[in-house]
Amino acid sequence: MKVIIGAGSQNWKGWIATQGDELNLLDESTWARFFGDGLADALLCEHVYEHLTLEEGKEAARTIYRYLKPGGFIRIAVPDRYFPDEGYQRAVQAGGPGPKNHPAADHKVVYGYKELREVFEEADFEIRLLEYHDEKGNFHLNEWNVNEAPIYRSSKLDHRNQNGTIGFASLIIDAVKN
Repeated sequence: MKVIIGAGSQNWKGWIATQGDELNLLDESTWARFFGDGLADALLCEHVYEHLTLEEGKEAARTIYRYLKPGGFIRIAVPDRYFPDEGYQRAVQAGGPGPKNHPAADHKVVYGYKELREVFEEADFEIRLLEYHDEKGNFHLNEWNVNEAPIYRSSKLDHRNQNGTIGFASLIIDAVKN
């Protein structure tokens, strides 16, 4: 079973798209209802985790761990704290850049790769960094398979990223259940 958490309008072939009322990262009872006795092979969570506080993110990571099969993984993409673009950073900042109806208005955290890795390591996941910028703004790409678990807002798929130029960045990791 492959499930998208907080899919919005995103729908990938072979994946079950869910919304917050069906599978809420902060309400384990929704997970118990959704999965029953089953466990997920893979989960996708694209630009959802930044809407949680750091503590909520840690709680959610523990829930995710319980509902993944051994060897299963969650691929997470969030805005990248170290992407060196002022306009991007203004747009994704915690609290958003302005009006309450802006998509980033309820952002709680803008993660760097170390912080996101720590959230999932605390829940006993093994972490693979896939795409991220470091503190100096340098882009790092560790090859990953789009067909295994697609992330639209990635260097590989986002229409804003062309000819080797990153126009929109995500920090992307795989967190693998041991």
